[in-house]
Amino acid sequence: MHPLVPRDGNGLVLALDVGGTDIKVALQDGSGTLHGLRRLSTPRDARRPGDVVVEEVARLLADYQEQAGSVPVRSIGLVVPGLVDEVSGVGILSTNLGWRNYPFSRNVEEATGLPVAFGHDVGLAGEAEMRLGAGRGLRDAVVMVIGTGIAGALFCDGRRVHGGGFAGEIGHAPVAGGIPCACGASGCLETVASAGAIARRYTELTGVPVSGAREVLAAAAAGNTDAARIWNEAVEALAAVVASITAVLGSEAVIFGGGLSQAGSALLDPVARLVDSRLSFHRRPRLLSSVLGQDAGLTGAALRARDLLAATA
Repeated sequence: MHPLVPRDGNGLVLALDVGGTDIKVALQDGSGTLHGLRRLSTPRDARRPGDVVVEEVARLLADYQEQAGSVPVRSIGLVVPGLVDEVSGVGILSTNLGWRNYPFSRNVEEATGLPVAFGHDVGLAGEAEMRLGAGRGLRDAVVMVIGTGIAGALFCDGRRVHGGGFAGEIGHAPVAGGIPCACGASGCLETVASAGAIARRYTELTGVPVSGAREVLAAAAAGNTDAARIWNEAVEALAAVVASITAVLGSEAVIFGGGLSQAGSALLDPVARLVDSRLSFHRRPRLLSSVLGQDAGLTGAALRARDLLAATA
């Protein structure tokens, strides 16, 4: 990466999207352009799960600042998975990465000396999608990210619903089937309709290993009845939850992100038909695909870091 000079002279922000497998990181300049995008393995330490992330943030800041030369990095945007209290800057719980009530904002600020904008990965991905992507111009919408699991960001009257960090856990909405979930409950949406669940259930049913949900969809399109069954059950579960959300929130649109959204019309069209059949007088939501794609969380982190600078200017 060459030395970076922002176009408007407002300095740089460092954006980090921490996931269960990897960390995406980049610098953003004042024009909104991302520079030096990288993916690295998420550090893990069962005894110090939050601390090792903070240490990695500090290391990456030093690395990127060196490469940026005399242009200062002025703030950090950090998003993480799990339950998050964005107001206090605390990671309440990540069952995958292992932290509980970890003070990310305070510890990253102490380690780096920079102000930190902290948030939920899908929540800030949703905010970015609403500001810059498929949600532009909408006030009532749901951004649903479907990958290994399922999570969402809910927007009502132009504002994101936080629920003390508990809003948006769409993957744990109850659906038919009663399949045990890693959360301890049974019948959660993501046990049927996540990309990981689709692949896993097909393999369990047929004994044939697949690399992901895309293979199951391709097999279903080719006439494989087992694949069609697994795919159709996922679509039906998604439609049931989308219809319920629409009935409660009156959403204008549901925006699908994550790996499964790449199925496009093969996903959106049957879900739309089933949602329509479940509603009566309700507003029919438009079903849209994410514009920002896999970088939505990183973009959301950068936007929040830039907003932090503006608020303190």
